[in-house]
Amino acid sequence: MDYHSDRFKDYSLMVFKDDNLYAVLPANVKDGVVYSHQGLTYGSFVLQEKAKLLYAFEAFKALLKFLSSEGIQTLEIRNIPTFYNSLPADELSYFLFKAEAQLVKRDALMVIDTTHNLGFQKNRREGINKAIRNGLKIKVEDNFDSFWNEILIPNLTKKHGVKPVHSLEEIKLLASRFPENIKQVNVYKDDTIVAGTTVFLTKTTIHPQYVSGNSDKNAYGSLDLAYDFIINHFAKQKRYFDFNISSEENGTKLNSGLIFWKESCGARTFVADNYVVETVKYKTLDLNVL
Repeated sequence: MDYHSDRFKDYSLMVFKDDNLYAVLPANVKDGVVYSHQGLTYGSFVLQEKAKLLYAFEAFKALLKFLSSEGIQTLEIRNIPTFYNSLPADELSYFLFKAEAQLVKRDALMVIDTTHNLGFQKNRREGINKAIRNGLKIKVEDNFDSFWNEILIPNLTKKHGVKPVHSLEEIKLLASRFPENIKQVNVYKDDTIVAGTTVFLTKTTIHPQYVSGNSDKNAYGSLDLAYDFIINHFAKQKRYFDFNISSEENGTKLNSGLIFWKESCGARTFVADNYVVETVKYKTLDLNVL
């Protein structure tokens, strides 16, 4: 997280049990509120692999108590979507229920389970065939510059007047530190780049963080080809393919165009929740174990 430390005031916490790291909460503080780190897509309360429910509860309670003692009244915490977990790990959902936390945001994510792949619908398969007829080729390579400078950044600037969340320099730095977790997949017609995607890989999930094509993407079928490739290329090691959210305004509105496109690739819905919890709740928080 240090690469964007200038944008967020870090307030990450570690919980120890018998001098061993038991849980972590990547976090930042802003205007007196502690947040699941706003520079991370899914940073949250993360437990060590051997953690069990009752001890995990004590770790969460200790975290709230510490925040309260530091004068922090409110914690806004993100729940990691379950498909990113390497083990069953819904402890936080239960703890938040017991703490009477308020659900403030629920996003709809479109996800493919590669062990039960529904496949591309006819319109998406037609796009792949179009790409093949146009002679498009795909490469997994270290060339981030062409996609970012020639495709992604110009498209975001022209269509939305924004820049990518990461800079090119940040992505290249992250890729150098985590070469097995960040890949660049580019689509070429002859020797000219026409589309691409910067892909993030976790233990369980394939996540195209940035995807874009040039103005001929529909005529060429370049994005259909790119998605089909990365789903199948990485599926041997990863169970899920995360298309990211298809909701807006804290989950209160759905983007029907995105949903239609992603579902036509075989994706179905998971949710990602954000909660607000009052740290003072540690005083009354109890599991009532029988």
